Amino acid sequence: MLGAYHNFLLFIKKKRSSFVLWLLQHLPDRLLCCLYEIVFMIQRVCALMCLCVLAAAPASAQLQRGQVLIGGNITGFDWGLNEGSAFVFTLTPKAALFIQDNAAVGGYADIGLSTAKDAGTSFNWGVGALARLYSGGARTAATSTGTTARSVRLFVEGNVGLQGVNPANGNSTNGLGLGVGPGVAYFITPNVALETLLKYNGIVGFGSSPTSGRLQLNVGFQVFLSGNRVRAEVDRLK
Repeated sequence: MLGAYHNFLLFIKKKRSSFVLWLLQHLPDRLLCCLYEIVFMIQRVCALMCLCVLAAAPASAQLQRGQVLIGGNITGFDWGLNEGSAFVFTLTPKAALFIQDNAAVGGYADIGLSTAKDAGTSFNWGVGALARLYSGGARTAATSTGTTARSVRLFVEGNVGLQGVNPANGNSTNGLGLGVGPGVAYFITPNVALETLLKYNGIVGFGSSPTSGRLQLNVGFQVFLSGNRVRAEVDRLK
């Protein structure tokens, strides 16, 4: 991994684009290494998802016991192009197994970064367990042809784990994180859903502030796959 990281640094230093120069000027080597590891992890996850989607057979119900949910949400992405602009990015990858119809449990990771020249770097993190409960019946959405091939499902998501909010300036909190909120999933195919999630996240712990709370509007997508196919693809990647 370290050898690949050094090669990565040599590659970007040869490129003289404004984005690369901005990264080299504002982000320390340690942070660049962390970003590279995150990108490497995302590439592996995307490769697994692509293989699984290609192998998955169409199905009318992907919220049944034994199915696997893989995807993520984006809370915010802001990439300023002017001098002194900020770079803001928050990603929450998720994976869960349906232990019964319409009910899934799994895990999540939360990675947030905000940095700007002369303003320092803010870093948010989180890792823990999550649970989802989908509504029992699907609501259909009419298409332009008058059919009702698309379906909409309401759900509630909750999470518990370790989380931290560490702004460059201001109070930081690291400790036990709790979150809950409603969402809606729109199935563009039997296996893929676009979703919106409004979620409250609170942290109780230590730091310059013992508590922290925020309300977030998340957008993202989820892929619903057969558990047996996911295990087969994981074995293939090993």
